[in-house]
Parts: sequence; C-alpha cells; structure tokens
Amino acid sequence: MFVTVCSADRKPILAYEGAHRVILAAWRRAQAWIVGRYVILPDHIHLFSAPGDQPMPLDVWVKFWKSEVARRWPRPELHPICQTDFWDTQLRGGESYEAKWDYVRENPVRHGLVHRPEEWPYAGELNALDWD
Repeated sequence: MFVTVCSADRKPILAYEGAHRVILAAWRRAQAWIVGRYVILPDHIHLFSAPGDQPMPLDVWVKFWKSEVARRWPRPELHPICQTDFWDTQLRGGESYEAKWDYVRENPVRHGLVHRPEEWPYAGELNALDWD
C-alpha cells in the first residue's frame, strides 16, 4: 500500500529530527503493518507498507500509529499533529513500487527543500518490502 498522511491544518511540523524519531518509533511499535520506504515532508508523510504477521485493517493501523506519534510528540503545543483521514492506494507489484518510489523520493526536490533526493534527511527504508 502507498499511504499519505498530512499534518493537521497542513502545519509544517513533521520534518525535523525529533519528529522523525517519534514517527519511526511509532511505526516500529505498530507491527500489524510493516513500513518499507518513506519520505517525511514538513506537512505530510508518504510511506509504503505491507501487512505484517498479524494484520489489521489499514485504517485501524494508521489510527494506532498516529495516536502513538501524538502521545509522544516532543512539542505538545503543536497538537493536533495529524489530520484524522489519510489517502491510500494499493500497488500492483514491484514495478509499481519502484515507479512510485522514484516519484516520492523526488518530493523534497520538487518542494525546493534540497537539490538532490539523497540530501533529504527524513527519508529512508525501515523494511524491504518483498514483491513475490
């Protein structure tokens, strides 16, 4: 799945080291779905995910990790952190994943935040998502 989550009111609060740590920790605790590649931008997050060992509905999983993020957010005065809804689309295979990733990883460049995707510190891969 390809998932996009926006900050509440599109506040530019997500792209800094403290937020990055909290978001990654929430994804690691939320094992019903595993996170592959991701990009955290100032006001939204793009991530790729796949069902884990004990899957739950995607909306329940997203609600869980967003609540984990809010509970541990380093700057409580910025609450609420995320919009209640999110956008998702199912990918059809490895080629779709790679093509979508190529587009997503360029987002910091398109937004004028860096000159090359490799320069953006709030992107990475937690787990390799397998497309058998």
